Amino acid sequence: MTHPIALGICSVTFRDESPERIIQLASRAKLDAIEWGADIHVRPGEFKEAERIGNLTRENGLEVSSYGSYYKLGSNASNFLTVLETAKALGASAIRVWAGEKGSREADEEYRTKVVEDAKKIAAVANAENISIHLEFHEQTLTDTGESARDLMLAIQHPNVYVYWQPPNHVSVEERIHSIHKVKEWISNIHIFHWYSYENRMTLAEGRDDWLTYLANIQQDNRARYVLMEFIKGDNQEQFLKDAKVLHELKNAITR
Repeated sequence: MTHPIALGICSVTFRDESPERIIQLASRAKLDAIEWGADIHVRPGEFKEAERIGNLTRENGLEVSSYGSYYKLGSNASNFLTVLETAKALGASAIRVWAGEKGSREADEEYRTKVVEDAKKIAAVANAENISIHLEFHEQTLTDTGESARDLMLAIQHPNVYVYWQPPNHVSVEERIHSIHKVKEWISNIHIFHWYSYENRMTLAEGRDDWLTYLANIQQDNRARYVLMEFIKGDNQEQFLKDAKVLHELKNAITR
């Protein structure tokens, strides 16, 4: 990554498409990178396929931004080594994980401690392979609010653990900005989409002003990070290409 903001797509955006087609779409959209998901395209343990897809990505002038795993902190520690080896085969320098599988209101201190300890454990193992750990900012996990995410990161206190940011659901723009500032020092990559809900998605153009505000707040530190597209209206490929143009416009507006 040579620019503070690099643009990409999460492969889960088009779960039904082949890796080859996703690479083609990312290239058409003039993106920089792909986050390959563990649910369909690069399953944990399928090392040869991971290596093939990683190489294919790079051969087409794209970077592997990250491995989008569904590893849940505190619940399946025995699986992490397989996830790590798959990320290595893919050539990913970052692994996205989930901050447990309970929301902050449901989790007691014992559960939070379990998540924290697992985060420290996998961060150390991954660090030995020069791979970083990134917590998904997501409901039904301990990063479902800015406050809970901040408390979690302060408890983890590990230099190899970061946070992805995405807009929390069902809150105002002001509350979303507040959540950015709660975890700002740990924000690595960003998942960008615009919706009312998973079932009711909008075009990125409709969220342009909101996203300009979010990105301006995040990029005040001018750190290098990926902004990764996800959840396209109608899962439509032409809409994806239109949204990608808006994404380029947002980048230009932030970095001019």
